[in-house]
Amino acid sequence: MTDDPRRRARASADPEWVRPWSDAEGRRAALETFRDRYDDEPDLVAAAPGRVNLIGEHTDYNDGLCLPLALPHSTYVAIRRRDDDRVVIASGLEDGAWTGALDDLGTAEGWPAYVAGVAWALGEAGFTVPGFEIMVESTVPLGAGLSSSAALECATGTAVLALLDVEESRETRMGLARAGIRAENEVAGAATGGMDQTVAVLGSPAHALLLDCRSWETELIPFDPAAAGLELLVVDTRAHHQLNDGAYESRRRACERAAAAIGVDSLRNATPAQVDALEDAELRSRARHVVTEIARVAECADVLRSGSWDRVGELMSASHVSMRDDFEISCPELDLVVDTATARGALGARMTGGGFGGSAIALVRQDDVPDTARAITEAFAAQGYDAPGFLPAPASAPARVLPALHLIR
Repeated sequence: MTDDPRRRARASADPEWVRPWSDAEGRRAALETFRDRYDDEPDLVAAAPGRVNLIGEHTDYNDGLCLPLALPHSTYVAIRRRDDDRVVIASGLEDGAWTGALDDLGTAEGWPAYVAGVAWALGEAGFTVPGFEIMVESTVPLGAGLSSSAALECATGTAVLALLDVEESRETRMGLARAGIRAENEVAGAATGGMDQTVAVLGSPAHALLLDCRSWETELIPFDPAAAGLELLVVDTRAHHQLNDGAYESRRRACERAAAAIGVDSLRNATPAQVDALEDAELRSRARHVVTEIARVAECADVLRSGSWDRVGELMSASHVSMRDDFEISCPELDLVVDTATARGALGARMTGGGFGGSAIALVRQDDVPDTARAITEAFAAQGYDAPGFLPAPASAPARVLPALHLIR
């Protein structure tokens, strides 16, 4: 999808807050645009959240650990089953629609590939996917590194499975996550791991999700900074990124080469000493980030269990230095957020997501949030950057079907 002008702002003194919709608001938006586009009623509405990764970047495709949480910002889809094999995909943020047959789903391009790709992957997994019409609305910022793509995939998959009356279970949710991964990798062409889709279907309010990307075991870790007078502040730099532009994949390939040079299946199995012995300087720095980041995730989960928020902040800041210097995926806007937030007293700050733009996060005392947001906005204005957006980020609910309430009018 293209950027939404309704959510853009130029630099000004006042911070811009990107507020999520309630599920009632999201359902209404999806219903209204569905009716406008298709002149008909949908069968149901489903939603799935964006995600922010507390720590553990570029570890998922290295069989490592990561610690994401589900955002309150979600993507909402209204869907109606058709009696033929046609699929129509539209968005409230776009004119026009993608139209094709069920046999065409694997060839979709652009943002519709994330919708069509999930339906294709569910068909590949053995589900009898019907023709359908779908309408998309969202409050997950696009290109912000907050996984708008996985939110779209998981909202779509939840809706399609609901049309098929598939029984709700953890196994079903994990199957949905796998369908989203296949859609992203094989149809949309983004070589990402599976963290985003997994937290979109398994996240939980007041918890982060510790995900082992080798075993795919998960553990809900208590995450409620508000109870300690803190807030996780998400800052969308508006320096947008794309995961299918080659830079992300180049880092993934470097990790694979580093693992091969060490003689292990993945960097999850590498030791710091083996990484330090790599002769290629680039591979050594890429691998050093991954190995140290996996260790930081494990420690962060441990200290969250004990409520050691100061150490959480220290680990976040160390993660950013590693991504900036060893993995080289930061950018001036991300560094400016981190430096400004830290200077204003944040316990820690880091970029989050795939990098090369997107968002940063800061662990800030609640009383300091307004001043920190204003300082970041002013710093962006001083550099001539577009004004950033600020998102509240309490850990929130996973993918879900919304009560119809008579498909409200």
